[in-house]
Amino acid sequence: AAAPVDIPESDVSPTVEAAIAELIAEIDRLRDELTQNNARIHDLEKLADRDPLTPVANRRAFVHELERFNALAERYGTPSSVIYLDVNGMKEINDRFGHGAGDRVIVAVAEALLANVRASDLVGRLGGDEFGVILAHMDEHLARQKAAALAGVIADLQVQRDGGTIPVSVAWGVFTFTGEADIGAALDAADKEMYAQKRSRQ
Repeated sequence: AAAPVDIPESDVSPTVEAAIAELIAEIDRLRDELTQNNARIHDLEKLADRDPLTPVANRRAFVHELERFNALAERYGTPSSVIYLDVNGMKEINDRFGHGAGDRVIVAVAEALLANVRASDLVGRLGGDEFGVILAHMDEHLARQKAAALAGVIADLQVQRDGGTIPVSVAWGVFTFTGEADIGAALDAADKEMYAQKRSRQ
């Protein structure tokens, strides 16, 4: 590239000097605008990954992370696990106490899950009353222990309603992935185990 040419200050007319100053100001403005737009894009991406009711990931973001963990398990041979949870009797809760109370139950379950997993784990809402938890680098034995512990925490929730509390419980299933099964199969396996547990309690 050619070396920059120094122009003597005496050769720079006031008009050129003003144009240069204006150009520099425009570059600064565009730089600030780009920074602000990048910040907005980041905020929008976070909103796109967030469940609209609860403080956890939505299904799209959850499945994306599940695919990433599955790929890591395949590459490094370190298993991770997913827990599939379903709130028991959600229809009855909505019918008896109203949908506002039902929403409070969903939010309480999401918050309880978030408060009782590691920072490396991920909680997502997969449907109306269905949740998933990705347990990073956790084998099946430990994942089942964790699932039972989370179910216990949820059973102790005190979701308030007029004159009392709403009893809350969940059924759950676990699948440990090593990169050999696709994500749909992983969720289906955990889902089937969860429903088998739910039927066994009826």
